[in-house]
Amino acid sequence: MTVAGFFVHRIPFPLLWQYQLPFKVLGIALLVLGVYFRGGYAVEAEWRERVAEVEAKLQAAEAQSAKENVKIVERVVKKTEYITRRGQDIVQYVDREIVKYDTKFAPGGQCEIPREFIQAHNRAAEAPPK
Repeated sequence: MTVAGFFVHRIPFPLLWQYQLPFKVLGIALLVLGVYFRGGYAVEAEWRERVAEVEAKLQAAEAQSAKENVKIVERVVKKTEYITRRGQDIVQYVDREIVKYDTKFAPGGQCEIPREFIQAHNRAAEAPPK
């Protein structure tokens, strides 16, 4: 429109000459609005680009987190299996050793708790070695 306002006086229509100023004002106003909206669009595009970068980083972090979660679950499963197996070993040991000292049905009827049983009980209560 500004360009049209510049060339309006070259057009042979006398009617357009009298509207030369309104055409220039309208052209400048449309130019300013266009620049304003173009700037807003550029800012929006920049923000969308930043969001895309953050989403890419988030996806990478989620993939890494999934790998670490698998490692943690494997460690927990191994530790649980170890604790279960250790508990079963101690129960078998106690069952095997207590039979040797079971004198409940012997004459006198006293059940003596052997030192090995007490040691096995204490070992079962200890934290597993690393």
